[in-house]
Amino acid sequence: MQSIRRKDRKISSQETAELLASAEYGTLSTVGKDGQPYGVPLSYAYNNGCIYFHCALSGQKLDNIVDNPRVSFCVVGTTKILPDKFGTEYESAVAFGITSEIFGQERYNALILLLEKYCRDFIEEGKQYIEAKDKVTRVFKIEVSHISGKARR
Repeated sequence: MQSIRRKDRKISSQETAELLASAEYGTLSTVGKDGQPYGVPLSYAYNNGCIYFHCALSGQKLDNIVDNPRVSFCVVGTTKILPDKFGTEYESAVAFGITSEIFGQERYNALILLLEKYCRDFIEEGKQYIEAKDKVTRVFKIEVSHISGKARR
């Protein structure tokens, strides 16, 4: 695993976890059978060292995960362009891990985490939505093995 080149911009493990938990969306990166990288933005929830996401029943990212469950996941928090400094203030986190489909109570709990993050004022309606879309939804988790964060503030 590569380390952060700019050590002066490394943020603490706690800050990194907080950023991963609070960012609005993340980009999941996979690799296809042919070696082609594939990055896709998605909604997610982070809890207890795992990243959870839901998706349709099929698609490129799922094909890639079947062939190689190792992934990276990147989030970007607050940014601000600094034109006079030819730079940007930013905060980001990159996680690496193994992806697997989840079922049963763990699957349901992950969907509730997504509701709590994105639909806090509509939890009961969200539970009904989960039930209605159950057969056309898959849920996955990334067990994070390594995470790093950095910022320029």
